[in-house]
Amino acid sequence: MKVLLLNGSPRANGCTFTALSEVARILNEEGIQTEILQAGNKPLQDCIACRRCKDTGRCVFDDVVNEWIAKAEDADGFVFGTPVYYAHPSGRVLSLLDRLFYAGGRAFQHKPGAVVASARRAGTTASLDVMQKYLGISQMPVVSSTYWCMVHGNSPDEVRQDLEGLQTMRNLGRNMAWLIKCIAAGREKGIEAPAAEYNVMTNFIR
Repeated sequence: MKVLLLNGSPRANGCTFTALSEVARILNEEGIQTEILQAGNKPLQDCIACRRCKDTGRCVFDDVVNEWIAKAEDADGFVFGTPVYYAHPSGRVLSLLDRLFYAGGRAFQHKPGAVVASARRAGTTASLDVMQKYLGISQMPVVSSTYWCMVHGNSPDEVRQDLEGLQTMRNLGRNMAWLIKCIAAGREKGIEAPAAEYNVMTNFIR
């Protein structure tokens, strides 16, 4: 069993990484393998709606997104982390997730997911709301904790002083491990994920 933790911050070892590391530590204690994937600070292409991915299952821009899709296909759960910029998720993480879910959405279906936000002060709940929409449209069970999944601080040291935030991360890790194990136990009993209907699509003019 493995969980991928996606760090949407350009800072590899910053505040978002600190929060994700606390989740990963608990998952490891629960016998779940983890890998923290870094979005990095190189230019990241936005989605251009070319729809080529519908045929290939990969993005036409062959970069970190396709690498992450390949890893996601073998993963059992996900934690998506973002810093807060101007009261919303970073543009980098949104560009990444747009392409990731458009091109590789099947790799995420029916697998538990959670989102984590890191901020100096405010904008966390708005950021969580935006990020969780990716999970909801992809049929992913959303893993919760004992508070909104956020940490506060302007540096990793300050995040480590947010004792309730870190407690929330630890409880998130335990809930994630529990749900992954429950799904695995159900699969052993022959309980498979339901097949969704896709034959109807409407818009607001017909």
